[in-house]
Amino acid sequence: MTNLTPASREQKIQRGLKKRHRAERRFRIYGASAIIFGLMCVFLLFADIISKGHKAFLLTYINLEVVYDQDALGVDDPADAIQMSSGDFHGVVKAGLRNRFLDVNGRKNKRELYSIISNGAGYELRDSLKDKPALLNKTIKVWLIADDDIDTYYKSLGDKTGPFKGRMTDNKEVWLQELMRSGDVETRFNFSFFSQGDSREPELAGIRGAAMGSFYTLVITIFLAFPLGVAAAVYLEEFAPRNRWTDLIEVNINNLAAVPSIIFGLLGLAVFINFFHVPRSVPLVGGLVLTLMTLPTIIISSRAAIKSVPPSIREAAIGVGASPMQVVLHHVLPLAMPGMLTGAIIGMARALGETAPLLMIGMVAFIVDIPNGFTDPATALPVQIFLWADSPERAFVEKTSAAIMVLLAFLVVMNTFAVVLRKRLERRWS
Repeated sequence: MTNLTPASREQKIQRGLKKRHRAERRFRIYGASAIIFGLMCVFLLFADIISKGHKAFLLTYINLEVVYDQDALGVDDPADAIQMSSGDFHGVVKAGLRNRFLDVNGRKNKRELYSIISNGAGYELRDSLKDKPALLNKTIKVWLIADDDIDTYYKSLGDKTGPFKGRMTDNKEVWLQELMRSGDVETRFNFSFFSQGDSREPELAGIRGAAMGSFYTLVITIFLAFPLGVAAAVYLEEFAPRNRWTDLIEVNINNLAAVPSIIFGLLGLAVFINFFHVPRSVPLVGGLVLTLMTLPTIIISSRAAIKSVPPSIREAAIGVGASPMQVVLHHVLPLAMPGMLTGAIIGMARALGETAPLLMIGMVAFIVDIPNGFTDPATALPVQIFLWADSPERAFVEKTSAAIMVLLAFLVVMNTFAVVLRKRLERRWS
């Protein structure tokens, strides 16, 4: 064995230290680079979504002079629901366009002219007359929603790549330029995006129906999953005997937490719809399916919260004569509740963003009406995004990105609330 002099030994130690320090610096650089790369990817994702979706919060309107002529409408009493439902309000819009552009002749050109205004304009006029019956036989100027081709073209006029023409024709461009010169075109905040349900017309489509469907579905989920999950966690941690059966249950709960969500959709289709005959495409069956999916997450997080309560709390309660049930209800559960609530909120956030299980139970249907209960046909926000993403119109690209922004905002709020709740309510045991 070679004997090293003190100087040689010190040099070897110094070389080893320098080598370890270089390795530590490289590790820190690799870690920082990974974090920066991840943040850049997230930033690019959000930038792409916002750049495509922010225009969906604006809607183009055209100012048009219309005549509420009772003979043209076929309405002489605005209070008569039958007359109002059969009134020719679309004809009034077409007449206003013909009077605005007197030089347009020919059936083809007129049909092209009528298409610059949304198909929903007639319903706007009907609602205005219903609210103000005195408008009958009067001539007024109203702001009507433009068609999605006009809307997309007008909002893209300032883009660096130039306006998006899509299905815009030369005639439509000329008419739009004339309306712009007279100040009869403007963009306003798109309140209908938050107040309307789905529609085949992009300019009329909104997320309220999907948002209410998600709300009713999550209400069912939280009221079923949270008490069941907490009860299961309490039993497994506090009362269940330690044997092979409880070990088997624990293994299966952990495995269920990693099962693909579409499997729960197939289970819901087979059990709730085919066996129990629960109606398809309703929040009730959606909530039942998402309950099955979120139960493992809530059980695991609740068990972790119960384990975090020190044994001394239980021993002290038993020492003063409390029964095992009183120990759990009066001492363990209150102290573990912050962790349980955090797990439940995270589980609800996951359920809010799920699409696959809802597709399997029929919540992918095209539904215009706003659901008013748990058994009304409905869809959910992630499914609505899926439907819009499959639509060919350019305006639906904006709608899709805007709906993603709304969904991400809800998820961020829910996860932030879970973190704040845990920080505020958790106790640190020394």
